[in-house]
Amino acid sequence: MPPPPPPSPTAAAPTPPASPTKPPLCPRQIAALVLNHPSSTLTAASARSLSASILAAAPAPALPIPCPVANSVLKLLWHHAPRALLFFHALLRLPPSARELSPSTVDLALDLAARLRHPRQLTSSILALFPRHGLAFTPRTFPILFERFAVSQRRPDLAVRLFLSLHRSHGVAQDLTLFNSLLDALVKSRHAGKAASLVRALERRFPPDAVTYNILADGWCRDKDTSRALDILRQMVESGIAPTKATYNIILKGFFRSGQLQHAWDFFLQMKKRGFNDESCKPDVVSYTTVLHGLGVAGQLDKARKVFGEMSKQGCPPSTATYNALIQVICKKGNVEDAVAVFDDMVAKGYVPNVVTYTVLIRGLCHAKKIVRAIKLLERMKSEGCEPDVQTHNVLIRYSFEEGEIEKALDLFERMSKGMECLPNQDTYNIIISAMFVRKRAEDMAVAARMVVDMVDRGYLPRRFMFNRVLNGLMLTGNQELSKELLRMQEKYARLRREIRL
Repeated sequence: MPPPPPPSPTAAAPTPPASPTKPPLCPRQIAALVLNHPSSTLTAASARSLSASILAAAPAPALPIPCPVANSVLKLLWHHAPRALLFFHALLRLPPSARELSPSTVDLALDLAARLRHPRQLTSSILALFPRHGLAFTPRTFPILFERFAVSQRRPDLAVRLFLSLHRSHGVAQDLTLFNSLLDALVKSRHAGKAASLVRALERRFPPDAVTYNILADGWCRDKDTSRALDILRQMVESGIAPTKATYNIILKGFFRSGQLQHAWDFFLQMKKRGFNDESCKPDVVSYTTVLHGLGVAGQLDKARKVFGEMSKQGCPPSTATYNALIQVICKKGNVEDAVAVFDDMVAKGYVPNVVTYTVLIRGLCHAKKIVRAIKLLERMKSEGCEPDVQTHNVLIRYSFEEGEIEKALDLFERMSKGMECLPNQDTYNIIISAMFVRKRAEDMAVAARMVVDMVDRGYLPRRFMFNRVLNGLMLTGNQELSKELLRMQEKYARLRREIRL
């Protein structure tokens, strides 16, 4: 029997079985990787180490990490700014083929850096990344800094100085849009007078437009000075600029903010009357929602419900935000079962509840001591694809403490701190620290101290009063070790002035 012919040199070699490919890492997996990294300190070594860990965990087909994924990771880590920035710098150390870098990602990093304790140093290094990587500044880049300096850092002078130096320091044109964003940051930090003075001083360079006047009116309304807001409205008309619907809604909200209910109602009626001939005066969904909420907060629920019922008849169907406002005021001033009925009616009519809807109803149920139902609503929220945010969790933690469910509250916090839920924010820590003073036991003081250490590690500084209260509690209960740790922290951060009372 002849031997079989040799295989043809052109015959294909047998293909080895394909190894299963790992699915690409999702944002939550990358966030978990960052949270579990040994160090949260931003150094070149820790950034390189995290970069190597990401490369080792990410399958080759998933690289480069797309910009939307990187942005989602930064948002998931938002309440742990040091680790979020560590991820950002690890991203920069990935090979160019393994990452995408967009201006929006750098904007997010800039926002995070501006919240921390040395904002000018951190933000300068991040701003330098735009020209270094050939990225253009976005319309959000400098407004982020204006707002962070003015609101978070309480340094409106830094915001003004940055704006005035933009052309020289960054080659950015100082146009009216950017000027208006500076004014907006000033009024949000309750510096309406400074904003008005700046407009007068720079009026020739930046002639005010409707947006400028609206920002100034909003600033005085935030200060509950509606007479000055009305003066802005008059100046606007005298300068030949027609007020917009936003202008009227700002004034309307201002009346409610300052408790001038009758003025608010009369102004709303005038809007309706003039709206027949002038579309810019006709109340829209924002106007109705403002009136409904203002009346409800003042305890006039029947009148608020009447306004709600009138909306659709006036050709202005309610929005999800309108339902949220109605549910909120009913929970505050009425019966939570009525709020549940409004929620059910909203869903039946095809509206999709958002995180605010669920949170205000969960708060109402908790306030009515129906925490079991609140937890069930939380589970329903998750099952319907609406992720609870930090405010939702803070509500449940606060009321669990009030009901004496300390372990349940601390367990929920533990899940948050590990990233199993959304990360805790400064309010979360303040809620827990305050709750630890109910029993004033030594172990409770130790928990409060660990919360202080943890929040500082995550980029927050406690209020001086809160810090000294915890320190005094530790010393009175004899916890020398944690007392020394807090004293060292006090020496490090000048804002935490020593006020020890024995």
